[in-house]
Amino acid sequence: MVNSNANALGILFPNTYDSLVPDLVSERLMASIPFAARYRIVDFILSSMVNCGIDNISVIVRKNYHSLMDHLGSGREWDLTRKNGGLNLVPPFAQKNVKIYNGRVEAVASIIEFLKKQKEKYVVMADTHMALNFDFGALIQEHMSNGADVTMVYTEEPLPQSALDAMDGSNDLYYTLEIQGSRVTGLHINSKKTGIQNFSLNISVMEREFLIEQVSAAYFQGRSYFERDILAPNLDKIQVNGFRYDGYVARISNMRSYFDENMKMLDDANVDALFYHGAPIYTKIHDDPPTRYMDGAKVKNAMVADGCVIEGEVENCVLFRGVKIGRGAKVKNCVLMQSTSVETGASLEYVVTDKNVTITEYKELKGNGSFPVYVAKYKKV
Repeated sequence: MVNSNANALGILFPNTYDSLVPDLVSERLMASIPFAARYRIVDFILSSMVNCGIDNISVIVRKNYHSLMDHLGSGREWDLTRKNGGLNLVPPFAQKNVKIYNGRVEAVASIIEFLKKQKEKYVVMADTHMALNFDFGALIQEHMSNGADVTMVYTEEPLPQSALDAMDGSNDLYYTLEIQGSRVTGLHINSKKTGIQNFSLNISVMEREFLIEQVSAAYFQGRSYFERDILAPNLDKIQVNGFRYDGYVARISNMRSYFDENMKMLDDANVDALFYHGAPIYTKIHDDPPTRYMDGAKVKNAMVADGCVIEGEVENCVLFRGVKIGRGAKVKNCVLMQSTSVETGASLEYVVTDKNVTITEYKELKGNGSFPVYVAKYKKV
């Protein structure tokens, strides 16, 4: 762990974009969706903050947060079990003024009194719908030197089709930025422009006192969204700067993107970009035994977590902890979550299974690259 003091606290919003993946969040939230064989999506932002010395982190949950509580626990794996600061999980209705929120204004308003008591100068806010290994230290240093009120992180890329499709039926908002020099001069909501865009990562940093002042005023006026209701109408009064991020990002915006981003982890170059040396990604420790490859097993191009038992054939797959592939079973182009059991002679191709799924003997499930088959948690096929 990095022990440097970043003089910043973190606020995470783990339910943002839940509506984009309704199947995966029926019993969990976006932040606790499994990813890359042994991780949860929240691990990446949380680890990035810890690696940069941010050790006071609040997670403001909205619903379906029991799986996240189980995963994070006291924050021990992230070195966040502390007497002062550490991990602060804020469930709705925990206090009289903490309710189910819609946007960041309402979420932050629920912990205003907490924020007033903290000592850190800066606040970093982030959503948890993406896997990336981000240098928050560089962001905070840039913000300190540029004299801005707010610094927003963005990437230069075309808007992904999965995001464009999701915007039509979702209340969750995406933002694109107009930038002159380093200053944000326009902030567009759910834009559908083609070509390279300045696509916000929903990561921003500002002074704690500034955040308290702006959120308190906006909440009193009945506002909900920080970017839409505070920043966008006041770019002439509030100096907002952009911070371009050029590293690896895996965004989850629908079931196909979830499948695709997991499958990209089968490319060593993508794994190296996401899990680069010197900035480890931490996760809950399970102490599972090593995976066992039995006589007759054939495995090609697979990411396999601990605790699996493989007797059949596996090709181009991501297997989470405790997956069992029976003798004679064939699994190709699949993402199988924890404790999935594929019994003797079964055949799977382009399938995503949730936790504790059983595919019985000699069953055949087949999707395709644009429409993978999804099997819900605890189902038996």
